[in-house]
Amino acid sequence: MKIAPVSVLLALPLIFCPGNNKPTYWNQFRGPNGDGDAKSAKLPLEFSEKQNLTWKLSMPGKAWSSPVVMDKKIWLTNAEPDGFKMWAILIDWQTGKELKKVLVFENKEPQYCHPMNSYGTPTPLICNGKVFVHFGSHGTAALDVASGQKLWERRDFKCDHYRGAAASPIQHEDTLIVHFDGYDLQYVVCLDQKTGKTLWKQAREYDFRTDNGDRKKAYCTPSVITHNGRQELISPGAVGTESRDPVTGALFWTARTGGMNASSRPIYGHGHVYIFCGMGSMSAIKPGGSGNVDKTHVTWTRRKVVPKKSSPLLLGDYLFMVSDEGVASCNNPKTGEVYWAERLRVKGQCASSPIHANGMIYSFSSHGDCIVFKAKKEGLEILAHNKLPNGCMASPAVVGDSLLVRTKDTLYRFN
Repeated sequence: MKIAPVSVLLALPLIFCPGNNKPTYWNQFRGPNGDGDAKSAKLPLEFSEKQNLTWKLSMPGKAWSSPVVMDKKIWLTNAEPDGFKMWAILIDWQTGKELKKVLVFENKEPQYCHPMNSYGTPTPLICNGKVFVHFGSHGTAALDVASGQKLWERRDFKCDHYRGAAASPIQHEDTLIVHFDGYDLQYVVCLDQKTGKTLWKQAREYDFRTDNGDRKKAYCTPSVITHNGRQELISPGAVGTESRDPVTGALFWTARTGGMNASSRPIYGHGHVYIFCGMGSMSAIKPGGSGNVDKTHVTWTRRKVVPKKSSPLLLGDYLFMVSDEGVASCNNPKTGEVYWAERLRVKGQCASSPIHANGMIYSFSSHGDCIVFKAKKEGLEILAHNKLPNGCMASPAVVGDSLLVRTKDTLYRFN
């Protein structure tokens, strides 16, 4: 599919010029800033089991969590396909050798998990000398990042995820913030990183306008932004998005962003947060409001070529996305205008979130297609079409000029 441009395109070869920096760590879902941008990292265009491979490590089990990296150590979570055991795994960055395998939780009666999901989908978080691992209502734990020793755990936060958990924990100062948007209960929790003690817990405060719990569930990782000097926790759920004070949990504003199954992480720029509902629509909302902001702060909404699962890339004045069906697009973040949208011609779904590095976008499919294309306004220009066995559900990580890719059964490092 190709959507004709609706405005005159500038005859420039590249619309985004990355700064002279590259990530030295990748400590959370979508990287240090939670936006998937690896800046000026010079990643290989072509990679495979034989090309530009530094090492690979077999990873039996079933988990869609992304790897996280700090101080030349990789942490990731894994789980048995049936959910009875859940692990945190420490891997050496240089060699790819497994250093520790910590059994974090055992479950006598795991909740149901949809085949499209896994029991280890939430991505860990490394900060303040700890690695925080989260498995939804099966449990949350803090491990010492050096020894792997469990420092605390919480298994008392309950909800029926109905299709499995997916929201990843995030850091705000010395706290940990986690979403629980289930079939039966929907709430947000803030914990003390050192002790695991609950600092605040707030239920969703808007009316879902339905008794169907399937339409109340969501899988979204929140983001903390600063807008006009005010910090806001941007917290999408099913049907609506809430903005809260990350320190107290007090509600600032609510917007009815629609749908269910929201999983895309919010992104902030140009004075707006960009929210994806999980059912193929998105909204651009100005933060800073109070109460219901549907009529006052929503600048534009759109359903055309919008991803249901993956998160977007905001690169300067352009918003890039890859839909579940593999349609890549370049968009105007100020108006929602589609500059171009073209198929990547991949097999399977694009549930993994794309990343940007050095003016190029890397997108991965569930069948193993790895497309590299230019981040430019003039139309799709594919630079490489790589293949990896078994495909990706996890989003990749970048440290320095290295690309870390987790497929369904293997962890790869490419240089």
